[in-house]
Amino acid sequence: MTQKERMDAGLLYLCEEEDIMEVQFKHLEKLYDFNETRPCQLEHRNRLLKEMFAEIGEDCYIEPPFRANWGGAHVHFGDHVYANFNLTLVDDGHIYVGNDVMFAPNVIVATAGHPICPELREMAYQFNADVHIGNNVWIGAGSIILPGVTIGDNTVIGAGSVVTKDIPANVVAVGNPCRVQREINKRDYDFYFKNRKIDIEIK
Repeated sequence: MTQKERMDAGLLYLCEEEDIMEVQFKHLEKLYDFNETRPCQLEHRNRLLKEMFAEIGEDCYIEPPFRANWGGAHVHFGDHVYANFNLTLVDDGHIYVGNDVMFAPNVIVATAGHPICPELREMAYQFNADVHIGNNVWIGAGSIILPGVTIGDNTVIGAGSVVTKDIPANVVAVGNPCRVQREINKRDYDFYFKNRKIDIEIK
């Protein structure tokens, strides 16, 4: 089994093997091009994203700078995904993102990890575990999502959270480690921020 095959199988593998790095650098060249685009070059950015990502839906927007270990090659976005400045996707493994997801600034989603065993780390072994983010999720500024995590639909991850375990749907979760604080409730349909009342019709 090659190191790339071990990588794809979720096994321990050597990420600096020549056959892996050669392909990886090709993806990183396109990521470099994306980050060098001007604000007015929206159509060009969209074309690049379709080349860079494993899958990307309609009306997705990523604000440069954007960082990704494989340039998005293992990233699957649904429709209407928005990412603010400095999104970092450690996409050695696959990252699956649903529709209508928002990433605030400085979010990190990591699929790669290294063994705790010192000898294996000294040998430069790595492993990957896929991340799944559901539909209509909001990831707050500065949050970190660790390998193997699943986040359910409609959930809000509060700013600065470190998500180490699965988070269910329809909740507000925050902290380090990130924990569920409460379910989304009727008050959230009456007020949008503290005591500021919603004054528009909800579809």
